[in-house]
Amino acid sequence: MPEENRHRAPQKSGKSEEELHKCPNCGSTNYIMTASRELVCAECGLVLDDDVIDFGAEWREFSPEERDKRARAGPPSTLTMHDKGLSTTIDWRDVDARGHRLDARRRAEMQRIRKWHNRSRVYQASERNLASAMSELDRLAGQLDLPQRVRQSGALLYRRALEKNLIRGRSIEAIVAACVYAACRLTSFPRTLADVGRYTRVGRKELGRSYRLIVRRLGIQMPVTQPEDFVSRYTTALNLSQRTHARALDILMQARNKGITSGKDPTCIAAAAIYIASILEGERRTQREIGEVAGVTEVTVRNRYKELVRALDLGVEV
Repeated sequence: MPEENRHRAPQKSGKSEEELHKCPNCGSTNYIMTASRELVCAECGLVLDDDVIDFGAEWREFSPEERDKRARAGPPSTLTMHDKGLSTTIDWRDVDARGHRLDARRRAEMQRIRKWHNRSRVYQASERNLASAMSELDRLAGQLDLPQRVRQSGALLYRRALEKNLIRGRSIEAIVAACVYAACRLTSFPRTLADVGRYTRVGRKELGRSYRLIVRRLGIQMPVTQPEDFVSRYTTALNLSQRTHARALDILMQARNKGITSGKDPTCIAAAAIYIASILEGERRTQREIGEVAGVTEVTVRNRYKELVRALDLGVEV
């Protein structure tokens, strides 16, 4: 059976937690969902339950186009829209259900309906604030090429900041950029303050101030950024092989074991490790090339490179 069909046994009332998660026959904690909607123990084959309700679609699809064609409902709710995507949208085309163009009276009527519909969607000040902020978040996330999980996390942080009244008297653009940067760190998606600031009009100082405000007032336990988080991104931008990528990670592991990475900028350490790995694997890149990709100066790369070489004895000339 495929691995994704293995689950925890379902809970039923009247039993202890230990009994809920064990097969009554062999004590296994895994079961398999068969095509006939039966829950079967993966170890001994005992049928634990039958006629299980399937909450999925009743059709099959073999492509995204076929899925969209057969779907009878709209997309799921999302935090990246001010109304969570649950409101009705009136099409801008003045045609009826058969595709025929409406007459002049109907077109004027639909124009009035659209106007009041749009006004009702952003009736309150908080809704107008969210509409503006979510539009800016979508633009910034598109510029940074962020996945959906990071966008959702950033939208959730902004909504929490709005509930805490942290937006009043501050720039919406600055708070949105700070939420995006915080979401990148929370989801371990490597982006620096300089990366976020490059696509916004907010200065780096203001961006840092807004970020610290959000972390402090929302009580966020921010994970520490590690140099390993940036290696994949930098090696891809430099068109380096997987061998160089693995060697850079090995160098960073040795550096962490010796405590060299403590108190250092993770982007600089990652850039220096990639520079050493490229030399050892015969795919040398210049310090300037690596510095441009990492957003640090050539001098910084050289200084961190010398520290790593001296401390780890990697057989590379300083």
